[in-house]
Amino acid sequence: MVNRMQFYIDGAWVDPAVAKTTRTINPATAKEMYEFALGSKADVDKAVIAARRAFEIFSQTTREERITLLAKVIEIYKGRMKEIGDSISDEMGAPLRMAEQKQAKSGLSHLVATLEALKRYAFEERIGSAVVVREPIGVVGMITPWNWPMNQIACKVAPALAAGCTMILKPSEFTPTCALIFAEILHEAGVPKGVFNVVNGLGHEVGAAMSDHQDIDMISFTGSTRAGIDVAIRAARTVKRVSQELGGKSPYVILDDADLDKAVSGCIPKILLNSGQSCDAPSRLIVPQSRMAEVVEIAKAAADKFNVGDPRTKGTDIGPVVSRGQWEKIQTLIQKGIDEGATLVTGGLGLPKGREKGFYVRPTIFANVKNEMTIAREEIFGPVLAIIGVKDETEAIRVANDTPYGLAAYVLSGSTERARKVGRLIRAGAIYLQGVYLDCDAPFGGYKQSGNGREWGRFGLEDYLEVKAVAGVEC
Repeated sequence: MVNRMQFYIDGAWVDPAVAKTTRTINPATAKEMYEFALGSKADVDKAVIAARRAFEIFSQTTREERITLLAKVIEIYKGRMKEIGDSISDEMGAPLRMAEQKQAKSGLSHLVATLEALKRYAFEERIGSAVVVREPIGVVGMITPWNWPMNQIACKVAPALAAGCTMILKPSEFTPTCALIFAEILHEAGVPKGVFNVVNGLGHEVGAAMSDHQDIDMISFTGSTRAGIDVAIRAARTVKRVSQELGGKSPYVILDDADLDKAVSGCIPKILLNSGQSCDAPSRLIVPQSRMAEVVEIAKAAADKFNVGDPRTKGTDIGPVVSRGQWEKIQTLIQKGIDEGATLVTGGLGLPKGREKGFYVRPTIFANVKNEMTIAREEIFGPVLAIIGVKDETEAIRVANDTPYGLAAYVLSGSTERARKVGRLIRAGAIYLQGVYLDCDAPFGGYKQSGNGREWGRFGLEDYLEVKAVAGVEC
C-alpha cells in the first residue's frame, strides 16, 4: 500500500513540486532497495498552507472528539505492526524480531500513553482572578530520526493530535516508510485533511525550510546535537518554540557494593541493543578501578555471546548499522580509541567474522579508558563501550557529569537508597536505577546539549500547548 513517490498533503497523495528522487540502501546487503521522492521548499509551503487552514477547525475540536480519533488510530495501528516492523528491519537493519517487538511496539505504547494522558489532562484551572487555559500551539514541524523511527513519529504526532495541533512531518531519508504507513493509518482513522502531512526529504532542504518557515509555530526535532543547533538557529528568526531530543553519552555507574556480575552483564545488552544506535545507550561504563580486571572479564564474556548477523535470520542479536557513512564514522572512532591508548578488550576494526558485505560492526569494548579520550567524549552511536575506572563514589559522580550531554544515566548499587542518592546528583533527564526503565507516561528528554523540552505522556502533551491567562471572567 505504501506510495513512496508521492507526499501526503491535505488528506491526499500528491506529486512533488519538483521531480527529485533518491534510493534507499539495505544496510544488511549494501544494495539498493527502492526509490522514493524527495521534497523541496515548495512542498513544505504547500503542506503548511494545508496545516494552517486545518488548524482553524481542528484546534476547536473537543477533548472527546480527539479521544475518539486517537482510539481509532490505535485500533488501526495494531493491524499494521508487522508491516511496520518489516520496514524498520529492512531500512535501518534492526533484527526482525526486535523491530516488531520493540520498535513497532514502542509506537503503539506512545499512542496508548498519550490517549490516557488526554483523558485526564486539565486544560483549564483557576488561579486567583484568572482562568488559565491551555490551547494548541498551532502548526508544528516535526523532524524525526532513523534509529527508532516509529517511536519518534508516534511520540510527536500523538500528543500534537491530542493537543489539537496540525503538523508537517519530515522523517529521516534512511527510514521513510514508517511515516508513509503512519499517514495511511491516520487517513483510514479519519484524521481531517490538512491536520497531518508528510514531506520526505533531506535535512538541509526540507528540514531547513520547515525550521525557517514563518507560518510554522513550533519545531519538534530529534537527532544529532550538531543538526539540532542548526534547527534552533533557523527557528530563532521567527521566534518558534523548539523542542529537541539530541545526542547522549550516558554513564552506567556501578558502585562498589553492587552485584558486579549482574550489573556488568546487564550493561552489555543495553549498549548492544539496536547496534548501539540509541540516544540513551549506556556507552560509558564507570566502575571501581580496583575491580577493573573482573569487570573486563565479565563484559567480554557477555559481549561475545551476541550473534552479529542478517536481520532476517533467526538467532541474530545484532544487525548492521544504518549506513556506510555511519559504519565509517564508527571505524574512525574505534581507531581513535586504539591510538589514544585504551585497552581493546574485544571487537575492533573491520567487519565481523562471516560478514563480507553490509554495514556490520564488531561489538567492541575498550577498558582503561580516560574520560578525556575521544571515545569517552563523542557520541559513537554504535556497539562500542568505554569502561572507565574510578577510585570512589565521588569520582564516579564527577566523571558521570563530565560530559556535554545529559540525556540519561544508569546507577547500580547493592542499596536502592544509595543508588537514588547518586542518581539525584547526576545531571541528566532520565535516571535508570537498578536496571529499571521509564514507562511511556514518564517524561523523557535531556539536560545540557542533549536537548530541551520533554516528550512522552502528559509532559509530551504539554510541549504542544500554549498558556493563556484570562482575568475578569466573572466581571
